[in-house]
Amino acid sequence: MRVIAGKYRGRILAEFKGRAVRPTSDRVKESVFEILSRRFQGARVLDLFCGSGALGIESLSRGAEEVIFNDSSRESVLLTKKNLAALKCEGKVLQMDYAAALGAVSGKFDLIFVDPPYSSGLYTRVLELIAQYDRLNTDGRVVCESEEEIAVPACYRIADARAYGRTRVTFLERI
Repeated sequence: MRVIAGKYRGRILAEFKGRAVRPTSDRVKESVFEILSRRFQGARVLDLFCGSGALGIESLSRGAEEVIFNDSSRESVLLTKKNLAALKCEGKVLQMDYAAALGAVSGKFDLIFVDPPYSSGLYTRVLELIAQYDRLNTDGRVVCESEEEIAVPACYRIADARAYGRTRVTFLERI
């Protein structure tokens, strides 16, 4: 797994061993970040299920001003911190479940990455909480990575949706 573009381009990130955790493939990441390319400069980003931190780190590499990384897994938090330290870049790292994190962070975000375990069924609840806590800027995007089409609450509209093999990426904006 590598950083695709920007300040840390080409740098290799530490990954989880085994198949228990499914990182976003470089192909999917490259496509997603190309679609979002004009949104990173000075952006505030929340990587809600950060895993290794790859999506948030790619955001920092492309000019995001602030990234908050969150995961409920201690292993994920440690790996994210390891990757940030290796690149000598900064980001706030939280270890909370998604609901607690959405309640604990302050302000609004330009981009929110939502990539929970595919089988979790959390997408609708996460999207509802993002709206309830008013965490998305007016022109912001929520980027959901899933295996199947997700149910989208009425307060959002689908700005774009793409499929990459078994992976679906849905870009949402508030109505």
